[in-house]
Amino acid sequence: MALLDECEMAVVGGGLVGAALAWGLARSGTQTMVLDGEDLDLRASRANFALIWVQGKGLGAPDYAHWSKTSAELWPEFAQMLAADTGIDVALSQRGGFSFALSAEELRDWRIELETIAAQSIGEPAPYEILDPQALRARLPLIGRDVVGAIHSPTDGHVNSLRLFRALHAAMKHRGVDYRAHRRVDHIEPIAGGFRLTGEWGGVRARRIILAAGVDNERLAPMVGLRAPLKRSKGQILVTEKCAPFFSFASTTIRQADEGGVMIGDSEECTSSALTTNQDITAVLASRAIRVFPTLADTNVVRSWTGFRVKTQDGLPIYEQSLTHPGAFIAICHSGVTLAANHALAVAPQIAAGTLSSALSPFHSRRFDAPKNA
Repeated sequence: MALLDECEMAVVGGGLVGAALAWGLARSGTQTMVLDGEDLDLRASRANFALIWVQGKGLGAPDYAHWSKTSAELWPEFAQMLAADTGIDVALSQRGGFSFALSAEELRDWRIELETIAAQSIGEPAPYEILDPQALRARLPLIGRDVVGAIHSPTDGHVNSLRLFRALHAAMKHRGVDYRAHRRVDHIEPIAGGFRLTGEWGGVRARRIILAAGVDNERLAPMVGLRAPLKRSKGQILVTEKCAPFFSFASTTIRQADEGGVMIGDSEECTSSALTTNQDITAVLASRAIRVFPTLADTNVVRSWTGFRVKTQDGLPIYEQSLTHPGAFIAICHSGVTLAANHALAVAPQIAAGTLSSALSPFHSRRFDAPKNA
């Protein structure tokens, strides 16, 4: 049998989560290899809305609210470090984010949710303010008459998602990470001194591994005594032609990229497995966007796409080391952009040291064992 390539750490998955972890590991001095799949795999990294978003996160889960806020606060440092390694500006903008309400009921529900999150918060809660129509129009004169108010949080922002993806891969290369594309891992076998990872391409041996393969973690995790219970969450995005700047903030439904195009999103399908777009959803997204910013009525949509979010059954991340196969870790989350700074600057050094912090214990998969009525 041919000798297998060997490495200290193999990261399975080269998306935003895997790349951020690999770069952080390399910065910590860990010899790292990334085994990535194909360009047409179901990659959330290339289908995301590119938000750094804290507002509304963590209802009933104060640790997640705190975790998201901490990462958002680390993002300026993270972006500067990426630029230092690569010279790539990821177009970070953290001027704040708006949630636009098209009914009084919607605004009321959001207010109650944010008040509850603030009351449950660990440490300092994320700041926010509720804007009535007059206050909102003073800040955003182009806002539509159908908007009855908004929630604004100065913590939120966005980046250029494709530039971020490119920067992380360039940063991995700069730090000496051995990146290998077209390496879908079919099987992981625990062996003496580590793990054997194999596929149609061959195999490698690694002393330690991290599963960061997004939706494919559900298949891979049981091979090393871990689990990744996911739920299906398909989203759809519209992109307009480039237009003059009119919205320099962030929103969960509308964001204008630094290059001028407008992204419109915030849909979810829980039963579809098709990558095709749904024209009924397209119509709803476009209609809502025009109600928020009527100026968009004269703007052409140039493309649209769908993507599958990486969402656990309760929506919270999983960070865990296998009890039965020590040295095997898993990192899985929905908010790969928001949490990228934490993954690179906090989680990766912990994995490099061999132990996850007790602060990450709320994100252990044992939570799924708790009685549902507890």
